[in-house]
Amino acid sequence: MDIEEMQQQVQALTDRAEITDLLDRYLRSLDEGVFDEEWARAFHTEDVTAEMPIGTVHGRDALLARVRQGMALFDRTVHLGTNAVIEIDGDRATTRGAQLSTHVLADGTGTVFISAGHADAVLVRTAEGWRISASSLRVAWTQGPPPQVPAPTTVEPDHAGPSSATTPA
Repeated sequence: MDIEEMQQQVQALTDRAEITDLLDRYLRSLDEGVFDEEWARAFHTEDVTAEMPIGTVHGRDALLARVRQGMALFDRTVHLGTNAVIEIDGDRATTRGAQLSTHVLADGTGTVFISAGHADAVLVRTAEGWRISASSLRVAWTQGPPPQVPAPTTVEPDHAGPSSATTPA
């Protein structure tokens, strides 16, 4: 193995570790409950597209608003992600993993709602590090009564122009 091959392998391992760390920190942040602009910038590109059980949003500001809205439905949560398969191609990566989310409803009853499914993401390398440019959570099953969720809507960004984000299949 020559030096160039070794450098490529080290870069691939570093990228994989950084992406894994980003995804793990993202899930943990959902449980910590601090959703501000710093949170949104730490995980997502400005033109992010996110498909969630409570609707699809386009743009970091719209995502921030929707996450605040969705997470307000719960008193406490625990989000677990596992089995992530990461494919890296230069400055772009895709991931697919399993997600198990346990929620205590904010309705004062202590009722637990559990959902499980597959989380897909497209990530891009930015000057600040890897960021999620598109994500999709597809729920495979649930247990317990779900919260009363506002009707799903699509929220467009305030600015005009094409988005470079793609939604994973």
